[in-house]
Amino acid sequence: MAREFEIQVNGKASRVHAEPDTPLLYILRNDLQLNGPKYGCGLAQCGACAVLANGKPVRACMVPLEAVGKTEITTLEGLGSPQNPNPVQAAFVKHNAAQCGYCINGMIIAVTGLLNTNPNPSDDDIKQALRHHLCRCGTHMEILAAAREAADMMAGASPLSSPLGEKVAEGRMRGSPSGVENRDFHD
Repeated sequence: MAREFEIQVNGKASRVHAEPDTPLLYILRNDLQLNGPKYGCGLAQCGACAVLANGKPVRACMVPLEAVGKTEITTLEGLGSPQNPNPVQAAFVKHNAAQCGYCINGMIIAVTGLLNTNPNPSDDDIKQALRHHLCRCGTHMEILAAAREAADMMAGASPLSSPLGEKVAEGRMRGSPSGVENRDFHD
């Protein structure tokens, strides 16, 4: 039976009327018109629907509305705006880390969640945080470079200061999109 829920999304309280088992993803997209989180697989396998719940990434396709309670939900739209992107969004834009853009919501959310708990991640930490996010376009190296640069920006370090960032920059100078043939998050 449908009932009214109050949820906190992107710093604002919103009232929605829905069945308690309605996936949070449907509420975000259909009721609140937030299109950052995408419907991908519906099984928490691809990461396209990721949002932050109290700063930690969760798969909105599997979170029932009744489980949200007072949890602060942050979507891609709540991180920043085109005029004022947060460091992760800015780094993804700078590194052209999107092609089709479908997975990028989840990638940005995953990196933001990682940086919320680990402000100085290693390249292996970044790969680990992204390992369950599927991308078919092949911008893996750009995504990794963007994640590293976002961490560096948030820490006040100079851009492209990691070996991974230097490898991507070197590849671009030679004319290659990434300079690296293996476009996978796994070693």
